[in-house]
Amino acid sequence: MAINFVVIFGLLGNVMSGLVYVSPANVFVRILRRRSTEEFESVPYVSKLLNAYFWVYYGLIKPNSVLVATVNIFGAVVEIVFLTIFLLFAPPRMKARTAMLVVALNVAFPAAAILLTQFLLHGDQRIDAAGLLCSVFSMIAYASPLSAMKTVVALKSVEYMPFLLSFILFLNGGIWTLYAILAKDLFVGIPNGTGFLFGTAQLILYAIYWKPSKPSKQVSDDLEDQQHIREALIPASKTIIVE
Repeated sequence: MAINFVVIFGLLGNVMSGLVYVSPANVFVRILRRRSTEEFESVPYVSKLLNAYFWVYYGLIKPNSVLVATVNIFGAVVEIVFLTIFLLFAPPRMKARTAMLVVALNVAFPAAAILLTQFLLHGDQRIDAAGLLCSVFSMIAYASPLSAMKTVVALKSVEYMPFLLSFILFLNGGIWTLYAILAKDLFVGIPNGTGFLFGTAQLILYAIYWKPSKPSKQVSDDLEDQQHIREALIPASKTIIVE
């Protein structure tokens, strides 16, 4: 029965993680339409691809962890597509910088780390080393929303922290944490438990600082008041000019 629950939560985790991977799709639709990366950065996608590589490796070498590998194979493909689009439309300096990051962090480093782990370590040592790499890079990825949370507190506005993405990250962290508890997988549990806590904190901030948009009638009244003020000022300015 426990194995069935592991599979169920693993499948749910695949769905949630898949949504997290494709969540920046609107950014790349915009890049394709405008044929420019504008002010967008490539670092988040380089980091997510690196993270996906290690989770694929971990899921393949650890027994009964294929569901960890499947979603990250999908994620790796998505990030490769995103980075390809970025490289096609980035300005020269950003293109060169992104290309160097891709070669260093998405080719050289993971290849060296996986080869060394594969040939120098064996059995549980290999699994533990791969799991440690996964945990470290996942913790870095999950900590990235801290800047958005800081902005929310500073501005007292949730404008720059989309609710849907925060909610998906909350669900994703929670589901994978339950999977980790059932599968007794510490390396999956620690980063996703942390992600669940960050997601919870984001939702709490959203509840505190969310403000409903003004109703259309209120906006109309505001515009009308501004018009009355403008009309009152125009005659006064004419009087000053006459004098």
